[in-house]
Amino acid sequence: MTLTTKEKLVAVISNGVAVFSLLQERDSLPENTSMYDFVLKAIPEDLKSELSVELIDEIFQYVSSAHSS
Repeated sequence: MTLTTKEKLVAVISNGVAVFSLLQERDSLPENTSMYDFVLKAIPEDLKSELSVELIDEIFQYVSSAHSS
């Protein structure tokens, strides 16, 4: 089974959000790095055409709520 583009994006974004959160907790992020900037750097070029801020927000909300419960 091959992953769809959206499934690949969900995987990469959720991984980016998780790594961002870990680095933020450890104070290991470069100054003024937003979660959006961090995640955008992790997205492969071939997937960026399907990317939206709304998708990043939706995944961030889900990952945040899943880790806080």
